[in-house]
Amino acid sequence: MNQVLNKETNFIDLGPIDYKAGWDYQAALFDKILAVKTYNRNSPGQEKATDNYLLFCEHPHVFTLGKSGDENNLLVQKDDLHTIQASYYHINRGGDITYHGPGQIVGYPVIDLENFFTDIHKYLRLLEEAVILTLREYGVDAGRIAGLTGVWIDAGDEKKARKICALGVKTSRWVTMHGFAFNINTDLRYFDYIVPCGINDKAVTSLEKELGQKQDLEAVKIILKQKIAELFGMALI
Repeated sequence: MNQVLNKETNFIDLGPIDYKAGWDYQAALFDKILAVKTYNRNSPGQEKATDNYLLFCEHPHVFTLGKSGDENNLLVQKDDLHTIQASYYHINRGGDITYHGPGQIVGYPVIDLENFFTDIHKYLRLLEEAVILTLREYGVDAGRIAGLTGVWIDAGDEKKARKICALGVKTSRWVTMHGFAFNINTDLRYFDYIVPCGINDKAVTSLEKELGQKQDLEAVKIILKQKIAELFGMALI
């Protein structure tokens, strides 16, 4: 089969959107890309290019648990979630439990990695790098912790390390969905209701907390999407 390479990537900012509606939206795009790949496999000489999408959004308060996560890491009873205006979903990404909410940039790259490279490890590292480079624009030094996904402040100090961006993805036949959650003006109290990502000895932070004042979410988005595009070699449309 000949892969028709396509680095054009549709950037769509969904804005505030219910978690399930956002999940359904990216799942429909994911399935559409997989359908083209199935057609290509069965139609030698008539292959079509697959589409790529980079979605940004914000969700209302919601906790999501990855497919192999531990439900005990949700520290509030499900019946009591309504008291904190939150919802809960057990979903099909990797990773454990995390929180999404207002003031957070949630990014869902729904892309065919065969248009770029075929390496899941590289994919995760480049998403982290885009966040690290975005933070650098704000004078915030961030990095990684060996063996843990995500982006951390004071990554080299076991006692001070705090997570500012979580990652959790799903891939099938090199097509990706789910993605990252980058805390900008996030209400960090909601992380007290979970054991974030199943890690009970590390704190969580936000750009607002690190800089001491609320940040312009739209300005961060502009920088972040450019960093992603540059690192992946995407042509955003």
